[in-house]
Amino acid sequence: MTAGPLTKSPPPTTLAASFGALVLGAGWLAATLLLGLMALSVVHGEPASLAGGGNGVSAVAQQQIPAVYLRFYRQAAERYGLDWAILAGIGRVECDHGRDPDPACTREGAVNSAGAGGPMQFLASTWARYGVDADGDGRVDRWDPADAIFGAARYLRASGAPADYRRAIFAYNHAGWYVAAVERWAALYRGSEGGEDASLSAADRRGSEGGGRAVLSATDGHLALIPTAAPAVVQAMIVAGNELQGLPYGTAGHPDPRGALSEDCSSTVNYVLYRSGVRPIGEIVRSNPLAQDYVNWGLPGPGRWVSIYATTSPSDHVFMVIAGLRLDTSHNGTDVGPNRFEAGPRWRVLDHIPTWAHWSVRHPPGL
Repeated sequence: MTAGPLTKSPPPTTLAASFGALVLGAGWLAATLLLGLMALSVVHGEPASLAGGGNGVSAVAQQQIPAVYLRFYRQAAERYGLDWAILAGIGRVECDHGRDPDPACTREGAVNSAGAGGPMQFLASTWARYGVDADGDGRVDRWDPADAIFGAARYLRASGAPADYRRAIFAYNHAGWYVAAVERWAALYRGSEGGEDASLSAADRRGSEGGGRAVLSATDGHLALIPTAAPAVVQAMIVAGNELQGLPYGTAGHPDPRGALSEDCSSTVNYVLYRSGVRPIGEIVRSNPLAQDYVNWGLPGPGRWVSIYATTSPSDHVFMVIAGLRLDTSHNGTDVGPNRFEAGPRWRVLDHIPTWAHWSVRHPPGL
């Protein structure tokens, strides 16, 4: 369980602490009612401005975020003086803006194994303290998108935002990968695609700014730094690859790679292509692409930013090279980096393509 809402999206192996019992006093109840009324006054009208920064809405945000969710993110940010894109980043990582098929994300009363429910994945104990009736229907409902998003904004505010977004996001889910993923999605959504990530060290920040090649963090071998020159869709692919770090090798990602407890080579590729918007999730679930299916997928030859290597001989396998960094489940003898002893989807830094197979090399159109 987490201190705040539990992340349902990968990696599900993250461990966090429980908030514990919460005691609600009469004074707190009065404050809750007041905040609920204040939130209600915002939901029924567009905010005049977005306090706390993040005024821009990028093309990526317009394409990926359902209009009603985008409106709630902006309104909740206005009410609590936050960056709307941080809320949207959390909404993306948690339940893909309410589109994740896990019943815990959308079905009233459904929770995951840790007890988290709703599109912003609140625990009942945390919701009891920070929940908001944002749409004025008389219910404080963590499965209601408006209530959940306003509740998340209130929780972030109480956890230190906007003075310290990193601390507030970490309170939401106690994992460094989670903070990095939310911040990167926020940068993509607000239009500052090369925006500075407060979680990076000075050395990492220099690495992320250099040219068009992704590199591993100097302090975290599971974190790929995103080059500022990369297109938004490539940046989204690197964020998706970061989200998979730590998962073990396994076939649980078929046919649906979302929220799987393990990923193999093809479901890793499927997940990255889905998260970046290159392949619709319905197409992936319906066709369940395997390694051999990528031998002929896309356009022939390596891409400028992304190349997919697939083979059927001597065994079926597929991996991606994204902005020069290889995302691969194969590790034995194919890596010299910090993840060389780890199976499962990891960033690999061997400076040449493994030679044990004859590879078909293709790329997504336009990349």
